[in-house]
Amino acid sequence: MTGPDEGISITHQLEPHEWSNEETAGYEAAIEAVNGAVGAYSALIAAEEAKPDPDHNVIDEAKAARSQLARDREGLRSGDRGQIAAARRRYAQLAREIRDDIA
Repeated sequence: MTGPDEGISITHQLEPHEWSNEETAGYEAAIEAVNGAVGAYSALIAAEEAKPDPDHNVIDEAKAARSQLARDREGLRSGDRGQIAAARRRYAQLAREIRDDIA
């Protein structure tokens, strides 16, 4: 059986949404902040795995946190200015803290 939407991309089924330049820039900055935190966790994992006696709890917790960040990134909504501003601050700070812990 085939349905009426078979072969149609999900993006073609979305309603149009107008983004302001400010919303676009804020959303992109929030995504970059999350990605920075993901990268910091990846660096933490690599640093821990390179140790002669790696702490597997640190690795597991960092992997779990990185997975949570991916879910958080998916939850960002461009039109929610408060959420976007908070995400930019929170994830940029988190990335700095992780990098400081590695150093």
